[in-house]
Amino acid sequence: MRLPEPVIIPRDQHPISRKQISRAALNVLYGLHDAGFEAFLVGGCLRDLLTGIQPKDFDVVTNATPEEIERTFRRARIIGRRFRLVHVRFGPEVIEVATFRALGEADESDDDRRHSHDGQILRDNVYGSIEEDALRRDFTVNALYYNIADFALYDFAGSMDDIKARRLRLMGDPATRYREDPVRMIRAVRFAAKLDFDIDPATEAPLYELAPLMGQVPPARLFDEMLKLFLSGQAQDTLKLLQEYGLFDALFPATAEVMTDSDQRLLEAAMRNTDRRLAQDKPVTPAFLFAVLLWPALRARQAMHLDNGMAPAVALNKAAGQVIAEQVSQIAIPRRFSSVVREIWDLQPRLPRRHGNRAGQLVTHPRFRAAYDFLLLREEAGEIAPGVGQWWTDYQEADEDAREDMVRALGKAAPSSGGEGSGRKRRRRRRRGGGGSGGAG
Repeated sequence: MRLPEPVIIPRDQHPISRKQISRAALNVLYGLHDAGFEAFLVGGCLRDLLTGIQPKDFDVVTNATPEEIERTFRRARIIGRRFRLVHVRFGPEVIEVATFRALGEADESDDDRRHSHDGQILRDNVYGSIEEDALRRDFTVNALYYNIADFALYDFAGSMDDIKARRLRLMGDPATRYREDPVRMIRAVRFAAKLDFDIDPATEAPLYELAPLMGQVPPARLFDEMLKLFLSGQAQDTLKLLQEYGLFDALFPATAEVMTDSDQRLLEAAMRNTDRRLAQDKPVTPAFLFAVLLWPALRARQAMHLDNGMAPAVALNKAAGQVIAEQVSQIAIPRRFSSVVREIWDLQPRLPRRHGNRAGQLVTHPRFRAAYDFLLLREEAGEIAPGVGQWWTDYQEADEDAREDMVRALGKAAPSSGGEGSGRKRRRRRRRGGGGSGGAG
């Protein structure tokens, strides 16, 4: 294969300045350069700088081997088996450093490069030149290099033209590249949404057919990719593209199978809310996202159990366990998040039941706020009638006396109004002494 000759863009002909590069990344670049190695910034950080986005990460590539990199820096360690990389730490920042990777076919006798029978890369630790490394990049907009030796940009694949045209284009044959690594399909969606780029027709065409290949990706890797998809500030556009190309069905099959119009509105409302919170520098927990994304599947499974005569609470609990277990086989949700998902779900039927001491107890629950936000989204989507959400909004803003008045007012309403669960009236036991309901403590 003929290797590409780079178009070299000197410093006075491009806008990237060292002032835009993190101090840790500069330390790594200069450390490698001073040790006699080639050192380049590569990929997404350059793409982002050229499109007016401040990068979160700066990646470095070099002709030094992982062992040579590790010896060059005091706080460095080699990681990974599929792709061996080096993490170099300067203060709180970690810079990922990779060695130029070579082209070539996998050989069964070569332990450093292995592919699966369907072409997926299982391991690739054969090193080469910068020209070969450029051809190994996924998208042309990520095949741009910044040389610390002369501050020039090295463009091997028409990267600058595609960035100017706001076009996302895969390097090489798209179907082959997707089969090598199916995660490239959701990366295409993520970049298109994040950068507001159009996906090149040749890059777009195989997505519809190859989306099922996502089932071959290790579930733990897909969890990290899902967070990048929905927590980059463009969750609403990302959801639309995932559904358009059939990738949502591959990632969340149980939800996709039962989606209704109100479910679609719920997901869209949640994505808008996520983007809004991130724009305001507010936190978004992965548990909340999974609670929303799996809610349609939970409701469908719970309804099936109810039809079989199961009690509502038991049906909810059983359905929750089944839905999460099935989803974990596709996307590995850590237990610290899946347990919170279940708590958010468990609180949904409890939030309308506010009589007596219940409201005071619920508002102190550690997952109350997330469950309350989830309830508001369900009302916004039209899944349930509005009213309970506003009551809880007012309750949180009220003082103790006003809260007692709000609860007493509920008691004057008809038992069937407000979704309070069973219509039976219970005889209230008179307490000795004047103890009140549980507070925040």
